[in-house]
Amino acid sequence: MTTELERIRILEGKVSRIVDYINKLVSENGQLKSQVKELRAEKKDLEEQAKKFENYDTILQDYKNEKEEMKEKIETIISQIDQIGL
Repeated sequence: MTTELERIRILEGKVSRIVDYINKLVSENGQLKSQVKELRAEKKDLEEQAKKFENYDTILQDYKNEKEEMKEKIETIISQIDQIGL
């Protein structure tokens, strides 16, 4: 009878450790889910910022092109003025 009781106690100890381990895994899983949620939110914010920067880059390129156009027009006007001798 003692050996059966010892076996039950050993089994009870093992079951208790398994339950503790499962509880630990459940807790870690909750933490990981929270981290994933935070990282997804951060990723979304970074993607929005990247889109803004793309827009700013496009606007900047447009300004550079416009500036180059204006420079060419001014140089043409100056050249024409030089040709007529003013």
